[in-house]
Amino acid sequence: MKRFLSGDEALAEGVRLARPQVISAYPITPQTVVVERLSEMVESGALEAEYIHVESEHSALSAAMGASATGARTFTATSSQGLLYMAEVLTYAAGGRFPIVMMNANRATALPWNIYGDQRDSLSLLDHGWIQAYAQDNQEALDMALMAYAIAEDPRVSTPFMVNLDGFALTHTYESVDVPDQSLADEFLPPYRTENRFDFEHPVNMGYSAGPECNRYFKYWAHRDMCDAVQVIDEVEARFARVFGRAYPGVIESYRTDDADIVMVTLGSIAGLVREVVDGLRSSGFAAGVIRIRYMRPFPAAPLAAALGSARAVGVLEKDVSFGAEGTVFTNVNSALMQHGGRRALPTTMNFIGGLGGDDISAEQIERAFEKLSQAVRADAAPSDRVLFLGIDDVDGGSGCGGSVEEVAR
Repeated sequence: MKRFLSGDEALAEGVRLARPQVISAYPITPQTVVVERLSEMVESGALEAEYIHVESEHSALSAAMGASATGARTFTATSSQGLLYMAEVLTYAAGGRFPIVMMNANRATALPWNIYGDQRDSLSLLDHGWIQAYAQDNQEALDMALMAYAIAEDPRVSTPFMVNLDGFALTHTYESVDVPDQSLADEFLPPYRTENRFDFEHPVNMGYSAGPECNRYFKYWAHRDMCDAVQVIDEVEARFARVFGRAYPGVIESYRTDDADIVMVTLGSIAGLVREVVDGLRSSGFAAGVIRIRYMRPFPAAPLAAALGSARAVGVLEKDVSFGAEGTVFTNVNSALMQHGGRRALPTTMNFIGGLGGDDISAEQIERAFEKLSQAVRADAAPSDRVLFLGIDDVDGGSGCGGSVEEVAR
């Protein structure tokens, strides 16, 4: 059935179709609509689940972890400072191998206080042991909620899953979304069964300690299974296509990259605008392409490097920065090229940081980023400054608030 839904509402519908048994909720903008809609579903009887309204984000994830430890399918959601407040519990959930599904509405982190969307919240927590996926539109948000459970609960993976939606750009934007019948969802996603749970008839140690002599094994197993999740993602997406008739491309999505000299790599909703820019550049004879990273963990190093195999220059456009270094996505992309490039001459790479605090990224800025990359190719030399802030370091220089950067700061 086609429905006109926001990203938050679409994801809530996907969660409903997955039949979670426990939902732990604490509101935070721009995620709140998700848990509001789920509470309405529980109240109306459309969803049979225990709905726990807790006192904080830390408690929300703690409750989800406790429920998962009993063998229940669980869900929670958060954003920005709430996700950071959960940070302690993220590693507990990952280390316990509890396949919780959590939605994160990507939002700027304080200070300055800001409720609008960038991706610094989730990208700052890549090393906490969760699968991280980034939706491009509302249909993918719904579908990814269903697939997240199938991937996370697979015994070869058994790892918590964070579904990320761009704050406001997706969470509060309405699109036509196909909401499948519950019967199809049940065919795709069977009830959750696991041996990793409290069982009074067969008790096991959970929440254990591990000293220096064996701790490394647990970390190795978590890393191994996260890497192996790539195969499970492919299998789940193939099964999803058979059941629902919608196909997804795996951990990355390539567009017009086969013969591209210059490729922009990005993630989330901005990929759609980059594709439009690429089409315009192609019409004027500019061999451009774009790759959308759908999964930041497990990181798609090998397929990404393969897709960039013919590129002479690679840009990374991201809504994130690791202060004092560069964008986190840029670091990961460069690592992939170094590890899996398979050639002596690596492409020139540049980092374009934009969208911080919900700042608009325009088509003109993306075009100028492609031109910067083209200039580097023509010069046959790496640019002196490989990390550029859109709206500050690009051609027009303006801060978007009027006046110089220093004047705006004052």
